[in-house]
Amino acid sequence: MTTYTLEDLQAIMLRLRRECPWDQKQTPQSLTRYAIEEAYEVEQAVQSGDSAAVADELGDLLLQVVFQSVMYQEQHAFGFEQVVDGLCHKLIRRHPHVFGGQELETEAQVSAQWEAIKQQEKQGSGSIQTTSLLSAVKHGPAVMQAESLQKTVAKVGFDWPDIQGARAKLTEELSELDEAIGLQDAEAITDELGDAFFALINVARKLNVSPEMALLGTIRKFRRRFQTVETSLQASGRDWADSSLEELDRWWDEAKGLER
Repeated sequence: MTTYTLEDLQAIMLRLRRECPWDQKQTPQSLTRYAIEEAYEVEQAVQSGDSAAVADELGDLLLQVVFQSVMYQEQHAFGFEQVVDGLCHKLIRRHPHVFGGQELETEAQVSAQWEAIKQQEKQGSGSIQTTSLLSAVKHGPAVMQAESLQKTVAKVGFDWPDIQGARAKLTEELSELDEAIGLQDAEAITDELGDAFFALINVARKLNVSPEMALLGTIRKFRRRFQTVETSLQASGRDWADSSLEELDRWWDEAKGLER
């Protein structure tokens, strides 16, 4: 069986760009959603403990990096080699305790140094800098972005002193959501729902729980239990249209009981 290399992957991607209609149609903008999806697929595979699935999903994620690099190479902007070269330089530069003479003993010291070097790099890049603390928060999925914003402002004291304050804020936001629902004001409902989400994420942060991981865990649980309901439905010889919500809810409870 042929064993392919990274160079082979690049060559395959270049050929696909020349000969495959779907690949030819893609742009850097159209592909970003797939990179995000593949990153989540990696997380799911890691959580499953299936090493073969992890290897497969890491390959899919690598494809997104190579695909993007090929498209920018076509624009004469940069190629995959420049991506790898820049990454290697960055890793060496940000780990002077490994590649230099500096000595660090704790993970916290390493993290603090990493952030300090990042700031030095930004200042030396010549790009326009903003004075906002929030400029360091990366854009990304809403839940993780909200958590990062809250952690950033907490560093300067803009934070509830304990879980009680954060929990009270959630109750307040839910009350305002109920009021917007009562008024049937679609714009206000959207606004208050966002506030409630943000407050709930803050509660998770105060409890030292990753809201992203908690939600992903619930999603996996929901998938698992719903598939059990589907199995029960098939075993009964019934169809969705022939089953009442009460029956479906009973099978759901049975699925929950199987996990205890």
